[in-house]
Amino acid sequence: MGAPRIHSELKMLGFDISERSVLRWMRKTPMDPARARRWPVFLNNHHEAISAMDFFTVPTLTFGVVYCFFVIAHDRRRILHCNVTRHPTTAWVAQQLREAFLYDSAQRYLILDREHTFHGEVLETVEGLGVIPVRTAIRSPWQNGVAERWVGTCRRDLFDHVIVLNERHLKRLMQGVRPVLP
Repeated sequence: MGAPRIHSELKMLGFDISERSVLRWMRKTPMDPARARRWPVFLNNHHEAISAMDFFTVPTLTFGVVYCFFVIAHDRRRILHCNVTRHPTTAWVAQQLREAFLYDSAQRYLILDREHTFHGEVLETVEGLGVIPVRTAIRSPWQNGVAERWVGTCRRDLFDHVIVLNERHLKRLMQGVRPVLP
């Protein structure tokens, strides 16, 4: 699978080399099937104790950008908290997490990506709530699939049909959005 693709790319660049030569020079690394199964097994075994958080951007009528932050529980795919801002900071995200996990209602694990606002004070807040932060790998949105699916639902069902005017308008729209059901 890899050698034919690399061979065709080299051919387009003007290199006269056979596919067999490319295959010979490719590094042979044995695939570890256990490694590929670790993340799905973790998600399957702990789905009732996992929540995820993420941002997505929404363009406005005046070509501005509003950031929508949300926390979603994996067990029933329910939205625990949702809020919007024009300028997300670590302090703002930490406050949103405190509002999302009121009265010891926090899940055991919180999946988060490598967003620049998910460092420092945010990690301290997560650990202070007794939650174990689980970071996804770089450029691996599939590891936070529940959150990404919900973002896709919001975009398809809402933002493909409505032009957001401003931050207040987006807050009102997000109050009516329902989570993705299993």
